[in-house]
Amino acid sequence: MNRQNKPSKPLTTLAAALAAAALGLTGCGGSGGSGEEGAAAGELTPVKLQLQWFAQAQFAGYYAALDQGFFEEEGLDVEILEGGADIVPQDVLASGDADYAISWVPKVLGSIEQGAAITNVAQIFERSATLQVAMADSGIDGPEDLAGKKVGSWGYGNEWELFAGMQKAGVEIGDIELIQQAFDMNGFLAGDIDAAQAMTYNEYAQVLETENPDTGELYQPEDLSVVDWNEEGTAMLQDAIWADTQRLEDDEEYQATTVAFIKAAIKGWAYAKDNPEEAASIVTGAGSTLGQSHQLWMTNETNKLLWPSTNGVGLIDEAAWEQTVEIAMGTKNETGATIISEEPPATAYTNEYVEKALAELEEEGVDTRGAGYEPIEVTLAAGGN
Repeated sequence: MNRQNKPSKPLTTLAAALAAAALGLTGCGGSGGSGEEGAAAGELTPVKLQLQWFAQAQFAGYYAALDQGFFEEEGLDVEILEGGADIVPQDVLASGDADYAISWVPKVLGSIEQGAAITNVAQIFERSATLQVAMADSGIDGPEDLAGKKVGSWGYGNEWELFAGMQKAGVEIGDIELIQQAFDMNGFLAGDIDAAQAMTYNEYAQVLETENPDTGELYQPEDLSVVDWNEEGTAMLQDAIWADTQRLEDDEEYQATTVAFIKAAIKGWAYAKDNPEEAASIVTGAGSTLGQSHQLWMTNETNKLLWPSTNGVGLIDEAAWEQTVEIAMGTKNETGATIISEEPPATAYTNEYVEKALAELEEEGVDTRGAGYEPIEVTLAAGGN
């Protein structure tokens, strides 16, 4: 999935430290106001954002919003908490140790069914980034070709699009040799996996950064065959902003803060769209250990998941939500289990706050759809350097 080395510490604004020291505030519900009035008064509302992995350009919009002062403009003092192998973002949010969290929808649906009271308030990634990657001469062009093959999967909730695509194509899990894949492409490159799981913005690039022993040059896209779950009709919603359901219902200040947070985050993503090189550098400055070309590749590929946006970045599409829920209820893993056993509650998502944020952004002239968006050309270097 999105696995890289962890920087030494999370990014924290100087303002956060000063606010905590001077006012003794923690969490989101401090005495500061939200929006420009709070910023003008010098009272910033402390906010903790929990990521689902370490600093990398998958989260470029949030780092850009922090670096460019967009959060502060909205009256917020944001601390970005990095994730890791032992951190479940939705659990951190549900326990009250963060104010917002970034996580994939299917993973959170399982947590909600188990009792987590959290709500999707902005669906940042409109498209899925998950692929199965095979060599071009493997005979694997679609999920129907996976039967009899060694198929890699990370597990940990990342496998459901693969299983749904196979199920749709009439391939059962027993028809493949399911390989527990490490969070890299080493097994694939060694020939131990015929079709490996990869994210467009990370592991796919790892292959293209590697020398092809047959040519002495880096692998090229034409050397590979890619199964894209968006094209197969089994894509599931991925990175979204999650908020505390009870606080949304009871706390007017948290409601206002949620609008302000979404607004600033979308401005950050718009900045990443228009300034991918600068956004990549911002993430590197935040502590990411990725190489320069890999970081820029990740920024560019992540932008493609948002832009162009059909209805405005963050707006939750009902059809895409229903497809994700349907797959979560109907697709079985190797043990016969599904992600959820019944429809999630109505509180699992809302467009109320993102709609307000989008309206304010449009009034300010911020492009929230990127209809004319064109990705840049990124040349990967060996090892992503």
